[in-house]
Amino acid sequence: MAQTVKTKFTVVGVIIAAVIIGLVVWNQQKKSGSDELVIGISPSFAKPLQVAAEEARQQGVNVKLVEFSDWNTPNITLNHGDIDANFFQHQPFLDNAKKETDFKIKAFAKGAATHVGLYSKKINSLDELKDGAKVVVPNDPVNQGRALLLLQQAKLVTLKDPNNHLSSLKDIAVNPKKLQFVEVEGPQTARAIDDVDLAFGYPHYLRLAKTADPEQALLFDSNKDNRYAILFAVHEDYQDKNDKLKKFVEIYQNSPRVKEALDADFGAKLWFPGWK
Repeated sequence: MAQTVKTKFTVVGVIIAAVIIGLVVWNQQKKSGSDELVIGISPSFAKPLQVAAEEARQQGVNVKLVEFSDWNTPNITLNHGDIDANFFQHQPFLDNAKKETDFKIKAFAKGAATHVGLYSKKINSLDELKDGAKVVVPNDPVNQGRALLLLQQAKLVTLKDPNNHLSSLKDIAVNPKKLQFVEVEGPQTARAIDDVDLAFGYPHYLRLAKTADPEQALLFDSNKDNRYAILFAVHEDYQDKNDKLKKFVEIYQNSPRVKEALDADFGAKLWFPGWK
């Protein structure tokens, strides 16, 4: 059974403490008038953001990117006030995090949205998937729902509510192949592909982990709405002094060099502008 978000927050307490200690210097700098913009990010999104940060620096905006390896600490750190913004989650994930906690976080702007796929190193088509096959899905409520929608698109399962993007394993109505589901943290789906028959995956994490060709999914999702666009998120009382974050977002959304980095990192056909 997947852990609840609250349970996960308890488990990563030591990590959080270490991160907060490491960020205290930046927090003091902010309080003393530093104009540095500190953004917490996932490593899989780093390269396009680094390009945007380089261009922002040329325009007088000093940006510090802080990488987090999990999907819990960035919101805890943002809510604590030790970073100005984070960039790792889409709106459904943020909505669920706020429902499970007392976080005071809101979306500031949208970034790229990416397709997701079903990947395998053991079969060459979904028709080859055997009864009782092991399938990796994320263990958080939101991304698990996204994985199940894709498995439904592949006609491997049928959900009680075919349109519910928050479905969980208990909401599977029909599982004709009696698939066995392995639940892992979202960022670890890319590494789990070696141990199972089929894995739900994010192209950018696969490219980072180098475990599979992100463009060689057995099936990609057909979704093109911006529900899953990655957000620039901020604390609810965030004040964008001198429009630093606004300028950075504008660079990210409009720079040809950032677009080139997105094409290289995700694959030109595997992402689309979530802000349009």
